[in-house]
Amino acid sequence: MEYGLIGEKLGHSFSKIIHEKLADYTYELCPLAKDELDAFMTAKQFKAINVTIPYKQDVIPYCDVLDDSAKRIGVVNTIVNRDGKLFGYNTDFAGFLYNLNAHGITLKDKKVMICGSGGTCKTVTAVAEYMGAKEILVVSRSKKENAVTYEECIRHKDVDVVVNASPKGMYPDNGESPLDLSNFPNCKAVVDVIYNPLKTRLLQQAEQLGMKAVNGLEMLVAQAKFAVEHFLSTEIENDKIDQITLELLKQLTNIVLIGMPSSGKTLTGKALCKYIDKTVVDTDAVIVERSGMSIKEMFARHGEAYFRQWEHDVIEEFSKQNGLIIATGGGAIKNEENIQNLKQNGVVMFIDRDLEHLLVTDDRPLSKDTNAVAKLYEERYPLYTKYGDLRVPNNYPMEISQQELDELMNTILEGYHEILCHQWA
Repeated sequence: MEYGLIGEKLGHSFSKIIHEKLADYTYELCPLAKDELDAFMTAKQFKAINVTIPYKQDVIPYCDVLDDSAKRIGVVNTIVNRDGKLFGYNTDFAGFLYNLNAHGITLKDKKVMICGSGGTCKTVTAVAEYMGAKEILVVSRSKKENAVTYEECIRHKDVDVVVNASPKGMYPDNGESPLDLSNFPNCKAVVDVIYNPLKTRLLQQAEQLGMKAVNGLEMLVAQAKFAVEHFLSTEIENDKIDQITLELLKQLTNIVLIGMPSSGKTLTGKALCKYIDKTVVDTDAVIVERSGMSIKEMFARHGEAYFRQWEHDVIEEFSKQNGLIIATGGGAIKNEENIQNLKQNGVVMFIDRDLEHLLVTDDRPLSKDTNAVAKLYEERYPLYTKYGDLRVPNNYPMEISQQELDELMNTILEGYHEILCHQWA
């Protein structure tokens, strides 16, 4: 390996994609068990590497030279091999600082609360000190010197900015959150260094409470840019950070389709994957395939609650993935946890078909006649409008023309890209 990333678990990493956009080399992911680290570092069979959890402090003794940031923070995430001499750098500092500045978040004269007391906390603390934070409060799972516990932190109602520097909520444990933000009414901004999922439960709650919510994707791209500059002894314009971050968002963010039965979600999803490089997943079709039963049969044999559990589990599984078009069943919006899961990596499109254009079909247990469809429409429409990031009218005929299909696809894709640009900014 010439260039790459070492860490214990790297299945969630986007670093390969980012580095190969920044530079003309092959970047490898090299997971290492703890008992493999010494042999790897001693052999020095690399030109330059990045280091991630849990080895950012463990690699320091192998470095011959440390830059000022690495010395001050005590954390190394970038190592360059120059003729057998290992130079250690910390580019997370510059990456986190860039992320804050890019989103207009200042820590000057602010009370900053940092969740987690590991290596990332040290970097965030250093940036907070550099920006002139008034007070820095570190929160740890256990009682430690210069830190408070999660039980104790809720007394600090006057916190201005919360930073999650812990892995709480990171893939595959997506549904977790380090704390309840409603305990901090003065908080104006929340930054989560996690980038997988793109929107953790913590950030989702921040948005619901009207706080600025920023994930760690741009920090990841920024620190990679600064690392590549060390790798290749070159300079890269900061505009490249913005460009790659937006490219990644477009590549990673799912398009989620919600709406009434027969509104056209399945057909739209199948058509959409021909216009954008994403894989379509129909949650109802997955349930039928895995259970060996039709939806109608499942309702008849086991009841709606049984089906909804299947639906929840399938949505939970696929919403953790990236680069998908997810067509959901009409009732998926009845469970708010489904929406939280779908929005963690997705933009939700409400495919809105007027009541008079909805079909009555025997294979849909809850919409078997006109009155049943009308009742569902009345019950669910407020939920579709509440959860949809974009409303997409779809009153096109079932035998849709190519021109009409192009119009529908353009409406979805233009809205999707506009939402991503707005969220990223």
